[in-house]
Amino acid sequence: MVAPVLSAVRTAELIGPTSGDGPAYQVVADSLRLLIADGRIAVGTRLPSERDLTSALALSRTTVSSAYAVLRDRGYLTSRRGSGSVASLPAGAMRRDTGLHMSAQVPAGTIDLTCAAQRAPVGMTQAAEAAIAASPGYLSGSGYLLNGVPELREAIAARYTERGLPTSADEVIVTTGAVVGTAIAARALLSPGDAVVMETPTYPNIFPTLTQLRSRIAAVPVEPTGWDVATMASTIRASGARAAILLPDFHNPTGNLMSDQQRAVIAKALARERITAIVDETVVEISLDHEGPMPLPFGAHHADTISIGSASKSHWGGLRIGWIRASGSMLERLTAARVPFDIGAPVIDQLVLLQLMQVAAGITDDRRHDLVSSRDALAGALRERLPHLRFVLPSGGLSLWIELPDPIAAEVTLAAEDEGLLIASGPRFAAAGGLDRWIRLPYVLPPDELVEAVARLERALGRVASGTAMGRRGRAEHPHGPLVA
Repeated sequence: MVAPVLSAVRTAELIGPTSGDGPAYQVVADSLRLLIADGRIAVGTRLPSERDLTSALALSRTTVSSAYAVLRDRGYLTSRRGSGSVASLPAGAMRRDTGLHMSAQVPAGTIDLTCAAQRAPVGMTQAAEAAIAASPGYLSGSGYLLNGVPELREAIAARYTERGLPTSADEVIVTTGAVVGTAIAARALLSPGDAVVMETPTYPNIFPTLTQLRSRIAAVPVEPTGWDVATMASTIRASGARAAILLPDFHNPTGNLMSDQQRAVIAKALARERITAIVDETVVEISLDHEGPMPLPFGAHHADTISIGSASKSHWGGLRIGWIRASGSMLERLTAARVPFDIGAPVIDQLVLLQLMQVAAGITDDRRHDLVSSRDALAGALRERLPHLRFVLPSGGLSLWIELPDPIAAEVTLAAEDEGLLIASGPRFAAAGGLDRWIRLPYVLPPDELVEAVARLERALGRVASGTAMGRRGRAEHPHGPLVA
C-alpha cells in the first residue's frame, strides 16, 4: 500500500472542534477513528506527527499522544519505524466484498437498488429493427471488427469533439462495456505490483482487475461535497504510480462533478509525475439540472488520458457496448491488451446504439424529467422519514450517497434485505477499506417505488437501532453478492 501523507492542518480540519463531551484526547481519537472507518482518511495514509498535530489543534502534546495511543490500541493506527503513524483498520474490519456479482433471482416484491442503471428507453424496439435493417452490409464479412463499427466510432468521436476534445474515429476503440474498457486500459499500462492512484469511494468493478495485477492502491478520499485537490495532488506526488483511475463526471457513487479548475490542477500534478489518467466517463451524459456548461473532458486538460465511455447509463445496460478514447502509440498498446478479453463487440448491438445516438447522444429530455422526478421523490422521502441521514443532492448521475449516523452499513444492508430492499453498502465502494457509515441509493425506479424503499429502509434502521437485527452481524452481505453497477 502506498502511503500518502495527510498534513497536520488538513487533519485538524477533518477532526473539527475538540471541545465535545469527555476528555479532549478521546474526542480526537473518536474523530480520527470515524474518519478512518468512513474512508475519509484512507487506510495506508500517513498521519501527521504528534508534534505537528499538537500545533495544528492547539492542544497539549499529552492529549495528542494519548489519542494516538487509543487508536493504536484499537487497531486504527499502526506505527512504523521511519514511516510515522499510518491509518489502518482492526483485524477483520477491512472486508472488501466488492466486484461484479450476479444476485440470485430477486424474490417477488423485493425492491432492488443495487444497480444504478435505467430501464431501456422508449424507441429501443424501433432502434433494434433499424439496426437489423442496416446489418446486411456487414453480413458478408466475418463480423470480427476489432476496433468497432466505423459509423459508431465516427459518432462517438463527434461527441467528444462536440464536448471540447477534438477526436477522430481512429482514436476510438469500441469495447464490450466500460468495465472491460477500464480493464483493458489497466492491463495496457500496469505491470504486477505497480501503484495506482484511486478515489475512494469509487466504482467497484475495477477492483478484480487490480487485485489480479497485485496493484498497490494510493487512495484519495472523495468528500460528499467533492475533491480535495491539494490532498489529491500530494498523493499523486508521493505515489510513484503508473496510472490514476478517476471518475470526474457525476462521480459514482457521490454524484460530484469536478470543475475545470480542479481538473487543471490534478492534470498538472499527473503530468509532472508522468502518470496516465484512466478516466471513467460512463455517467457524463446524465446531467439533470447542472447550471452552466459542462466542464471540458479530462483529456482536454491532460493529454496522457485514456477516456472510457459506455452506453449502459446513458442508454441501456443491456447494450454491452462501451468505448476507449486514446491517442498515438497508446492505441496499439490498448489493442494488444484487448485480445485476452475479446476480439470485437457485437455488431448488431453497435448498430442499435448508433441508431439511438442519432436520436440523442445522451439521455433524452423525457428520461431526464423522469430521473429528476425520481431523485426528488427519493430525497423528499428521506428528508421526511429519515431526517437524521445526510446527503448532498447531486446535479447529475444516478444515485444518492447517504451518510448513516453510525458505522452500521453492513447491519443496515442485512436488515434492509429482510424488509425486501436490496442496497449496496459503502464498503463495496471503498478502494482501501472503511466507508462503514455509507450506503448508495440509486434513483432509477419510479417515484412510488422509491418512496416505498425509504419506508423499508426506515424499518431496517429501526431494527438495527433496537438490536433486533444484530443476530445477523458477521454474515456476508448477501449470499450471492448483489450486482453493483
